Amino acid sequence: MPAPLVTVIVPGRDIAAFAPAALDSLRAQTLPSWRAILVDDGSVDDTGRIFDAAASADARFTVLRHTEARGLGGARNAALDLVDTEYLGFLDGDDELAPTALERMTGTLAATGSDFVAGAYVRSRWDGERYVPGRVQPWVAAATDPERLGTTIFAHPAASANIVAWSKLSRTAFWHGLRFPEGVAYEDQIVAQRMYTTARAFDVIPDVIVQWRLRADGSSITQGKDRLPVLRDYLAALRGGIAVLHEAGAHAAVTARLELILAMDVPPLQEIAGTHSDPAYPAAVRAFLDELEALPEFADARVDPALAAALRW
Repeated sequence: MPAPLVTVIVPGRDIAAFAPAALDSLRAQTLPSWRAILVDDGSVDDTGRIFDAAASADARFTVLRHTEARGLGGARNAALDLVDTEYLGFLDGDDELAPTALERMTGTLAATGSDFVAGAYVRSRWDGERYVPGRVQPWVAAATDPERLGTTIFAHPAASANIVAWSKLSRTAFWHGLRFPEGVAYEDQIVAQRMYTTARAFDVIPDVIVQWRLRADGSSITQGKDRLPVLRDYLAALRGGIAVLHEAGAHAAVTARLELILAMDVPPLQEIAGTHSDPAYPAAVRAFLDELEALPEFADARVDPALAAALRW
């Protein structure tokens, strides 16, 4: 087996139902020279045993165990300190990598010399019998299609819509000084905008890299926005990402984020706020909207009807 070229950090807590598919997607990679750090983040189900079995059968897997949950941010940060390969990527333990993902992304970075590459992704939904991947949604396509090599956030402001950690592969050296916030949900949004604003150059490719699972039982963090603590973390992440772009002078990217937030994020939050039993919920949504309207870029934001139509994707 060749020396590992890329490390994939795979955090998970109580994901025994999904972890085998995630691990199988790594085993199926057309690039064999990877290692994976499996972070069992305080699981009380069989996640730890599944991770241990993978490591016993394949030396490319290493297990890092937390007796108490630290959250996705803490789990990823703990693994980051162990990475010694040229390239670094992430895969949440309930998602799946496309078979050619690592080969395509490492090959792109080797050819361009960019700091990181971002690819497309699709959601995988339960159809009553199995999880079925959907299509690339318009805002994902706007961020990644067509292929752009050696670009920047100033040349390609729509890239700011791709805010998830697991759609990207980076040079490990680029992560010097970059870490995820801990103790909050939506920990990757601010980090993604810091990546865009600090990179010398990055690449975007239209290839679907990941199938992002929308859990049938509704237990994903992204399915819990009706809970006030989750809402507060969500709004803080949106605010923080905008602030990073604004402070970097990436005003066109701020406008692009506003357009997407107004089309995709705000309507469902307003719908929940309209019937929520806690008055703090609609108050938080209203305060957030007031902040958006006060931004200088707000006047330039135009909501794309096609994005609004894709709201229920």
